[in-house]
Amino acid sequence: MFSKNRRRACLVISALAVTSLAGCADGGAGKDGALRVSGSTTVAPVAADAAEALKADGLDITVATQGGSAGGISQLAAGQINIALSSKPLAEEDKAANPRTDFVTTQIGADAVGVIVTKEVADAGVKNLTVDQVRDLFEGKINNWSEVGGPDLAVFVYDKEPGRGTREVLDKYIYGDEKAPPPPESGNYAIVGGNLETRNKLESTPGAVAPLSTSFVEGRKGLAAVTLDGIEPSPENIASGRYPMARPLYLITDGAPEGSAKKFIDYILSSKGQKLMTKHGYLTLKQIGK
Repeated sequence: MFSKNRRRACLVISALAVTSLAGCADGGAGKDGALRVSGSTTVAPVAADAAEALKADGLDITVATQGGSAGGISQLAAGQINIALSSKPLAEEDKAANPRTDFVTTQIGADAVGVIVTKEVADAGVKNLTVDQVRDLFEGKINNWSEVGGPDLAVFVYDKEPGRGTREVLDKYIYGDEKAPPPPESGNYAIVGGNLETRNKLESTPGAVAPLSTSFVEGRKGLAAVTLDGIEPSPENIASGRYPMARPLYLITDGAPEGSAKKFIDYILSSKGQKLMTKHGYLTLKQIGK
């Protein structure tokens, strides 16, 4: 169910993104009457479905995923879009870099980032990792899965590029408030962008590991999310905050949303819009007690 919905949403996003890119080349957001939305590949499927639903009300909404959460925030500050999609909280650095932007965040639900491994790794015994093991994997200090109770198979790390919400959640889990070190110089380490690219790389690389929204693993028989320090990314653990890589999902505007932007946000906050969160494997506001 989830994979079919995801494919349909991605086709919509691809089509809408072409329109959005063409529109952004013309100048500021909304000059042609369209509401422009861009950012996180995690939030994008929900935004794309909402855009389709609101066409019946005459709203012209384009959705793109340029640069992930950080890219969306930067585009919003530059006046290129009306709403940024973000799978990370707004940082003080974002505010400091854009003092003229009146960032207003609206939470629409919650998600979990998983440490995702391939089936042969999980089946051979890697079902749980500690924070120290996750750190050593992504720093290139663990090079074979046998070092953590898995098969005699080389580790290949796919890490998200800086600025992605998923990357920030992983770094926060591993390093807390400390700055993450530079990536390891290794032939078994590569930087990837969006969630679909990450999932495709995982599925095509034996022994791969990557941070990825757990919703993108639903129904994928070749992939598994390990527990972290014995805690699984269940809805209950995400809602309570017990799972260490739970995260809120946001829509961000410059100032209080008005007009088409308000209609779009209000729709996602409505019962119909919250059903889209469930459809794509995310937690609703009600599920997290908001």
